Amino acid sequence: MAFMSKKTLRQFGFGAVGKNALISERATFYGASRITISDDVRIDDFTVLSAGNGGIHIGSNVHISTHVLIVGACRITLSDFSGIASRVSIYSSTDDFSGKALTGPTVPSKYTGVVSKDVFLGKHVIVGSGTVILPGCILEDGVAIGALSLVNTTCDAFGIYVGNPARRVKDRSRFLLNLESEYVAEKR
Repeated sequence: MAFMSKKTLRQFGFGAVGKNALISERATFYGASRITISDDVRIDDFTVLSAGNGGIHIGSNVHISTHVLIVGACRITLSDFSGIASRVSIYSSTDDFSGKALTGPTVPSKYTGVVSKDVFLGKHVIVGSGTVILPGCILEDGVAIGALSLVNTTCDAFGIYVGNPARRVKDRSRFLLNLESEYVAEKR
């Protein structure tokens, strides 16, 4: 995988890019000025980030795998140490599927019922392959989402969630908080 040079990253016009950012040359960005990337972030091939007015904010030590889609009008936050597996889709906007509105970007907005809400992933959230996260979802710190899940509501801290819709199946260990403390101390 080929990563963008520091010069290319600067020219891209991101809102901010931290140290040690590894961004694939084959990733695609729309609204780059509304995307902030912190330290030690890796974004892999064929990922698409499309930031609306709310922006996309990526914390430190975040990995976004291949073929991920992060898109929408409202703010999307990926907090420190979060990880997004391949083929995950995160939406902060969606059409109205009820039939009470027209759909699609070719129709004037007065005829559509687009719903836009912030999406927030807390620290140490990990999202399994093929998962879809809908507008308004809050994944609190330490949440793990199993592959191929549909997240349509808030997920409480340090829970493991799976399914369609995603349901909490058990607690997740908090031991990783000890490892974070060690890592941060070592980095200083």
